[in-house]
Amino acid sequence: MSDDSEFVPLVTELAERCEARGLRVVTAESCTGGWIAKVLTDRAGSSGWFDRGLVTYSNTAKQELLGVDAALIEDPGAVSREVAEAMARGALAHSGADLAVAVSGIAGPEGGSEDKPVGTVWFAWARRDELRSAVACFEGDREAVRRATVKLALRGLVDSAGNPRE
Repeated sequence: MSDDSEFVPLVTELAERCEARGLRVVTAESCTGGWIAKVLTDRAGSSGWFDRGLVTYSNTAKQELLGVDAALIEDPGAVSREVAEAMARGALAHSGADLAVAVSGIAGPEGGSEDKPVGTVWFAWARRDELRSAVACFEGDREAVRRATVKLALRGLVDSAGNPRE
């Protein structure tokens, strides 16, 4: 079992922001396999602001559970800005949440290419009125890539939740 204590400050900040603003969170995860939802729900009281987590590891799951167009999965591919954004939008559409994060990447050790090396992860964060995305290429083994993905996904959720004093 891995130590997730490094995520506690980000989850605490997200919880405070969501509680202050009445926001609910949904996750749409591929390469992290539910790890983001796991660290969110490790916090007692998360049921007050966490709606659900969707693990859409396969391309079929992305289509069936999130409504991602098969044509996007074909080109530009499952690990792309377009698919991550479609995942985030689909997560909002298929939940009662106000704030979504989606991740799709190549954690390794195999599966990379010249264009998308192992460690490439696309992120999307969505609110009903906002959508933003980013790509990162993390170094290290599968565990390191997934851990870094969870951390960046949480940081983006905190940012998307806004300042609780606004």
